[in-house]
Amino acid sequence: PQTSGMNARAGILALVMIAAPSMAFRMPVSHARMAGARMIGATKSLPTMPLRLPRAAARHTSYGLTSLRAMGGVAPMIGKHELRTEAPKVQISMDKTAPEEWEGDLLVMPIFAPEGDDKEALAVVDGVAKTLDEKSDGAVTEMVEINEFKGKEGSSAIVRLPKSSSVRKLSLVGAGNATKFGTDAAIKLANSLAGTIKAEKAKKAALVLPAGADADAVKAIAQTLLVGLYHDARFKSEAGDNKPAPIETLHLLSSPMEGAEAALEEAPKIVEGVRLAKDLVSAPANYITPTKLAEAAEQIAKEHGLECKILEREECEKMGMGAYLAVSQGACEPPKFIHLTYKPKGEVKKKVAVIGKGLTFDSGGYNLKAGPGSMIEMMKFDMGGSAATLGAAKAVGALQPDGVEAHFIVASCENMVSAEAMRPGDILTASNGKTIEVINTDAEGRLTLADALIYAEETVGAEEIVDIATLTGAMIVALGPLYAGFWTSDDEMTESLKESFKTTGEKVGSCFIRCGSMLRHRRITGHSAARTECCAVSE
Repeated sequence: PQTSGMNARAGILALVMIAAPSMAFRMPVSHARMAGARMIGATKSLPTMPLRLPRAAARHTSYGLTSLRAMGGVAPMIGKHELRTEAPKVQISMDKTAPEEWEGDLLVMPIFAPEGDDKEALAVVDGVAKTLDEKSDGAVTEMVEINEFKGKEGSSAIVRLPKSSSVRKLSLVGAGNATKFGTDAAIKLANSLAGTIKAEKAKKAALVLPAGADADAVKAIAQTLLVGLYHDARFKSEAGDNKPAPIETLHLLSSPMEGAEAALEEAPKIVEGVRLAKDLVSAPANYITPTKLAEAAEQIAKEHGLECKILEREECEKMGMGAYLAVSQGACEPPKFIHLTYKPKGEVKKKVAVIGKGLTFDSGGYNLKAGPGSMIEMMKFDMGGSAATLGAAKAVGALQPDGVEAHFIVASCENMVSAEAMRPGDILTASNGKTIEVINTDAEGRLTLADALIYAEETVGAEEIVDIATLTGAMIVALGPLYAGFWTSDDEMTESLKESFKTTGEKVGSCFIRCGSMLRHRRITGHSAARTECCAVSE
């Protein structure tokens, strides 16, 4: 097309920049006509024109890359990588075959630690292990002695058996104290099992269930094993030796057990939610944007029959979500407010909401994450709460629980630096009319969560609300890398959640610090204005 103010060479360059999908950025023709060669990367040999736009047509007096991308003129550079990993192909089943009669690549035998205070005592070979020892010409006893195997949780030893044996390899795994074999011990056992399966590249394996194992232990073992077999090589240019474990079948050797089959049916459905969460939180921020999170939510709704509503910026503005939108306004990527709803087939006895912090990248804003320990390069994980929330939605959609209506809410956006970004000292107004003074722009998570919490209470009418957020690095300082901080102002919810943590083996540390943070409250609509530095730490 004719380009006013440009010579032919500049016009050709503009067309090349627009048409080439492999270029770092693209500009609509309408913008290229006005921008001049300087704006589209022309060389010094090309004449340039200053940018001239009618003030009414521009949000600001000049167009940078940020504004251009917001208008659809700039596309991020990403490769053609799959956003989802493949689920482990292993089939897990109960099997009443005696361990000494089983045939396959790998047989895993749990061994308990000896009773008493002698820390140097070796594990005792008895029960099923003794029967297998006799069948294998003393292989189990020999492994215990040579490896000084004490049966501690997490310990293991492995040996190749003779060709005459029906089993190629035998592995001993420490099961800890026999009197304390519960969910935690089952999880540790399954973690050792997953590591052994991957290291030995077994296709057909079996685990001898220890005495005392019940359906809950079976479920914990199956879930942990499937999570342990998670394999992510999506962004590797060459796979090399980085391949998923070739395991095809795993038999849980045990006498008939009540509830075991139901546990094995339920475990993969939960793990699919975990896998989704891991896929989302592990992908870089140029792949997982607020738009991609919204697409993931729509896919969950499509697969499991959930209702899905995605509120765009304009709809959020109408609802007065000033706290959430202030965080998003500095970013090129548009915000996406995600609301998934699961409704049971029968009577609704309880309405709950799960809210996840959804910052797909957090630069810190004008209070930029800088210096040692800022972890800015890791801030793709600042949407970990939203990943867990969408994973929970997927699991709930697959399990179809009775009696509970569940809402999954994510106020997703990026916290970036630009001419449009919020500034320290700004005063924002949340959707409930409460004003918030921004002291630190890196305390953005509680701003997005504030409007999400108000939405869950006032719009959804949830009776119980749980929010999940990578809210502050102080949790790592206080509790270490494995434990999550836990606050609630409701004793009934506290006991219910603690029981859930115990059943699932979640590592959660109760924090009894009382501060001005809105997140420690179950209901927030009656609160006075809150300052974003109220926890005295940056996010």
